[in-house]
Amino acid sequence: MREIVLDTETTGLDPKSGHRVVEIGCVELTNHMPNGNTFHKYVNPERDMPSDAFDVHGLSTEFLSGHTVFGKIAEEFLEFIVDAELVIHNARFDISFLNAELERVNLPVIDITRTIDTVGLARRKFPGAPVNLDALCRRFEIDNTGRTKHGALLDSELLAEVYLELIGGRQPGLELVGPARSEATTAFSPREAKQPRHHAPNSAELEAHSKFISSLDNPLWRN
Repeated sequence: MREIVLDTETTGLDPKSGHRVVEIGCVELTNHMPNGNTFHKYVNPERDMPSDAFDVHGLSTEFLSGHTVFGKIAEEFLEFIVDAELVIHNARFDISFLNAELERVNLPVIDITRTIDTVGLARRKFPGAPVNLDALCRRFEIDNTGRTKHGALLDSELLAEVYLELIGGRQPGLELVGPARSEATTAFSPREAKQPRHHAPNSAELEAHSKFISSLDNPLWRN
């Protein structure tokens, strides 16, 4: 099973208001476990960076101006996610931004039905409890001390661990297989054949049987 844990950073909260994607981070999972393959790009949004967004992720206009625009990395991004399920924390937010970027460059958009929203998973598992990424890391004792600011790749790596816990910890990959037996315990040791037992009745047994038969009314054995 191939899944992609995905996160983005943006210039704001609404792509319809002109806000853009500035970072994409993806972690590939095989059978729910990270396999080491990642996709990470900073993106030039071709606009200024509002101060409130900068406070969240620390990506400045100057820093991002040295990176490429979304259209230059769009096909590489689509090739990486291909047809995998996408694991995203608050999926509609990230998908709305990514689809706005894809539409700008006339590429196919991402269907929201191929996403697994970990916010929904967490709310169903822990109703009424905080379900932001930091709160879930604390709940599952996942080390997020390096998360001083939001970062798409780091957040995807943390979310991959959170996702594993939300779906049952390491149980999905658990195989109930005992330790392999050694050759010594499985080797066949031939046994010495024993002589068959003698089952013919002796004279005392025959006499006892005859007396028993005589005590019966019209016994079958006399017919």
